[in-house]
Amino acid sequence: MSTNRSGMRRWHVVTVILLASFLGAGCGTSVPAGYHGVKYLQFGGGTEMGRIYTEGFQWHFPWNRVDVYKTQWDNREEHLQVLSSDGAAIALDVSIWYRPKTDVLDSLQIKVGRDYYNVVVAPALRGEARRVVGKYKPEGIYSTKREEIALDILTGIQNLTARKFIEVDNIIVRDVTLPQKISDAINAKLEADQRQQQMEFVLLQETQEAERKRIEARGIADFQKIVSSGITQDLLRWKGIEATQKLAESPNAKVIVIGAGSDGLPLILGGQ
Repeated sequence: MSTNRSGMRRWHVVTVILLASFLGAGCGTSVPAGYHGVKYLQFGGGTEMGRIYTEGFQWHFPWNRVDVYKTQWDNREEHLQVLSSDGAAIALDVSIWYRPKTDVLDSLQIKVGRDYYNVVVAPALRGEARRVVGKYKPEGIYSTKREEIALDILTGIQNLTARKFIEVDNIIVRDVTLPQKISDAINAKLEADQRQQQMEFVLLQETQEAERKRIEARGIADFQKIVSSGITQDLLRWKGIEATQKLAESPNAKVIVIGAGSDGLPLILGGQ
């Protein structure tokens, strides 16, 4: 009899342990780093409002659950087909950074749901891209207007998603693909512009070089004019006399004939 009671006790203990293990395994949800959670009460009115669960293990009854949302910045790459202002079909490759607003995750869950990117963000991105690109011509989109277009799209999406409890931080237009004919025409125009700019640069260099030579020639002419105006016959005679005096004082053998040269200057003969 005692043996049966002992066996029953052991069975009860095992049953309690198994039941506790089963209930314990189903009584909590782990919220990873960079995520937050919203509790759903199966028999208590659905989503629990006013409380957002942070990282760590969150206990709850097994019939309830904690829905986990990534609240770090997330990135998606999208390939969009849009039309320019003149109706040209253009393909855009864009990147978008987004996340749910942490403090209103409960409202996001009720009004939008867990698939908020496909429900709100992606349609807003496609719609704003079509609206913005439709204001530009292909050559502007292809060359100089990418940052302007990305900023315009970002502003429009931020206005749309703010009311849906979502944040969008940035948008980058990574690549633009135009129809081949338009792309060839734009490239030809860019090459022609580059050749024209190169020619203008060469002409500017030649003009500057010609101006430099004119200034140099004018300076030489002015110098010659100043020098020639200061040289007189008396000055030349005086310089000749000075040179004669220095030669006469030198030890070299020579014959000096005073007053025999042109303009009365000495003749120097036999200089060695």
